[in-house]
Amino acid sequence: MNARDPNPPAELAEPVLGPVSRSGIPVPTAVDASAVKPENIGKPGEYPFTRGIFPDGYQGRLWTIRQYSGFGTAEESNERYKFLLQQGQTGLSVALDLPTQCGFDPTHPMARPEIGKVGVSLSNLSEAEILFKDLDLSKISTSFTINGTAAIIYAMYLAVADKQGVPRSKLTGTIQNDILKEYVARGTWIFPVRPSMRLIADSILYSNDVTPRFNPISIAGAHVRDAGATAAEEMAYTLANGLAYVEELKRRGGDVEKFAKRLSFFFYVHMDFFDEIAKFRAGRRLWARFMKERYGANDPKAQHFRFGVVCGGSSLVAPQPYNNVVRVAVETMAAVFGGAQSIFTCAFDEAFQIPTEFSAELAVRTQQMIAFESGIGRTVDPLGGSYFLEQHTDRMEEAILKVMNEIDAYGGVTPAIEDGWIQLRLAERGLERKLDTDSGKNVIVGQNHFRKEGEQIGVREIFKLDPTVAQRALEKFQRVLDTRSQSAVDASLAKLATAAAKDSENVMPYLVDCCHAYATVGEMVACLKKEWGEFKEPVNL
Repeated sequence: MNARDPNPPAELAEPVLGPVSRSGIPVPTAVDASAVKPENIGKPGEYPFTRGIFPDGYQGRLWTIRQYSGFGTAEESNERYKFLLQQGQTGLSVALDLPTQCGFDPTHPMARPEIGKVGVSLSNLSEAEILFKDLDLSKISTSFTINGTAAIIYAMYLAVADKQGVPRSKLTGTIQNDILKEYVARGTWIFPVRPSMRLIADSILYSNDVTPRFNPISIAGAHVRDAGATAAEEMAYTLANGLAYVEELKRRGGDVEKFAKRLSFFFYVHMDFFDEIAKFRAGRRLWARFMKERYGANDPKAQHFRFGVVCGGSSLVAPQPYNNVVRVAVETMAAVFGGAQSIFTCAFDEAFQIPTEFSAELAVRTQQMIAFESGIGRTVDPLGGSYFLEQHTDRMEEAILKVMNEIDAYGGVTPAIEDGWIQLRLAERGLERKLDTDSGKNVIVGQNHFRKEGEQIGVREIFKLDPTVAQRALEKFQRVLDTRSQSAVDASLAKLATAAAKDSENVMPYLVDCCHAYATVGEMVACLKKEWGEFKEPVNL
């Protein structure tokens, strides 16, 4: 790919190391032992879990190596999954196209231009059967990055397992299913806030009973980070959202000792090394304290803060793309030092194209080298006790709590989203980050500093999406409509509508039945929209 990157401003701030981190936390030149609070540290595997949730760290089990992947049709994505598994990937991370994320079938006018472009098109059970063909779901952990239609995709995954004869109790993995951050940072919402919270609670409570090894939600700070939030703000918004889900689950009669064990979290890792490590250590002990002190969860597993990460995201840039290999390696080390349970490493070319097999393989190799060559996972929390890291973790915790207290003072997450308050704060922070990058205050090597005149993007391979993807998806979709039992579809959708109209009814069993009948994502979403309506952005945005 040869694309001229816009030239940075002529006048750039001189690249210097300032006295504060990217989260605005003061960084002293040196820290003495008196700054360390031993009561905040503890031992690995013990409350408040600052040093990790397992006493043996990665010695007993390595983090799950995932690569976020999916494009075009289910057939093409299935081939990529098999390739990545052959290269040593230990779990799948499914990317879905925008029509699937937004609840549109391929035939919808808004869907056609986007079919298969940023993920795989997954409109019905037939496509899901192809996507997971010849993959043993009892042995593979599968993660889905999906939110507005998360409950439907989860239901579809259960239906695939049923078709394969895999007991639901053996399914492992995660479905993102975090709608709150969609309203403030990403935009693939469908229903209003309150029915969306009900749908998420339905899926979590149902999963606790039916798929006890599966994580039915991954409360995600990643997208607010991409929207402009600092590391401290990313953790604060994520924890606040997590507490909102806990409150909803308790309102529905959920047992915190049970459902809290399957709550998981998801973050981006950016390039301020110690900010990222401190963010995870502070978030882990804050969550443990919330669960124990606020909600009375006494089982250590219900206090555990389990999280996966993406190394990359908006920290990767198109100019000098091979620099991104170094960025991803640094970020992966921060994730390991921070104690992540699952790591996805972005390919270096992800800033401007869908990764090729070459770049995806290199991203997997990055994790493998850190896991098996660097030695940093041989001991637990090897930086624990560092005067600087412990003080930085304490200050990170203070910064996180400050933001959370501001949300509480406003009235909580739900009204703050409905009024657009959080959205406005993120927009302001995103603008600040953009201006600091444009001015050169935030140094991005190869983008706003240390560039060569007239430099162009150049990479070894260019990913090319098959131009026939949309037409093939439409043809397969029509075959499903022609061959399924329409009476079975109508009956399943009617039962779903009846369940959705009753606040006390869990809609998940009806969604699974709809999937088995080969009802489409668009049909199920339309059915729920009739009962619940659609989310409208606050007018002040």
